[in-house]
Amino acid sequence: MFDKIRKFCRPFRIVLGLALIAIGFIFENPWFYLGIIPLIVGVLDFCPLCTITKKCSIKN
Repeated sequence: MFDKIRKFCRPFRIVLGLALIAIGFIFENPWFYLGIIPLIVGVLDFCPLCTITKKCSIKN
């Protein structure tokens, strides 16, 4: 179950990060630049859910 979450979670975080940054550029709202956090976490392939639950493997 957790491996399925992991496969979905990484691309979702990357897309979410890019979307938040784009919204920040469009609406000139600096709070949306915090989208860099899910973007970096997704690119580095760090899964907070896996770290907390220790149920899924860190490496794919």
